[in-house]
Amino acid sequence: MEQHKKQLTTQELYVRKHRLHHRTIGLLRLIVFVLFLGLWETCSSFGMIDSFFFSSPTLVVRTILTLWTQNNLPLHIGITLTETLVSFLLVTLISIMAACLLWFCKGFSEVSEPYLVILNSLPKSALAPLFIVWLGTGMKTIIVAGISVAIFGAIINIYSGFQQTGIEKQNLIYTLGGNKWQVFSLVVLPNGIPNLLSTMKVNIGLSLVGVIIGEFLAARRGLGYLIIYGSQVFKLNLVISSILILCLIAFGLYRLIQFAEHLMRKHMHLA
Repeated sequence: MEQHKKQLTTQELYVRKHRLHHRTIGLLRLIVFVLFLGLWETCSSFGMIDSFFFSSPTLVVRTILTLWTQNNLPLHIGITLTETLVSFLLVTLISIMAACLLWFCKGFSEVSEPYLVILNSLPKSALAPLFIVWLGTGMKTIIVAGISVAIFGAIINIYSGFQQTGIEKQNLIYTLGGNKWQVFSLVVLPNGIPNLLSTMKVNIGLSLVGVIIGEFLAARRGLGYLIIYGSQVFKLNLVISSILILCLIAFGLYRLIQFAEHLMRKHMHLA
């Protein structure tokens, strides 16, 4: 009984220390952010930087409020967010299916691997004009641009994770007479979930990048359009405000995937 209490106390201390560590990190991040905003505002107010080119936190807030009330900012945010989520979901679905196909068909993976590497190394911004010619302007083209940035790297990462997952367990199942489907369903897929979630955290940011590239060239609405429009008419407060909103969106989407990853790991640990 005393040993159980001692173990419980040790576990409670570890949990408290872990929570304290995360709270400390969160507080330090907040302090760095506040100091950055304070330094930015101070430099702008005292003329150390030109507020016309570099803006300031005050001007950014004013610009966002003006956009919200007069230029339908929620619509632009909603369009960019929708395009990003659709691109991300399609990238996730297609990359998982492609990685499964590559794992099951060894010969096909050996033939297609160099092509995947080449396609992944291409500058995706160079493909955007082709998408406009092929698909026209509009949301469809932007979603395809978002997919093109993330899809090939996602396939490579997920497939590599499948290959490196539970090799000893795979050999054991084969030794006991199991087939390839049993190996995949019992070992490869369950143990590949952490790698899949890590890839998804990267893909959500890449999908947003691809969507913004598409909006630069083929949109009349969205945050990418606001950035291009602001740069063309020298409304740099609009450009910086849109970029900061994109940063907040990227952070929110990343935290959402991170939360899903935390729930999944917790479920796997309890199981």
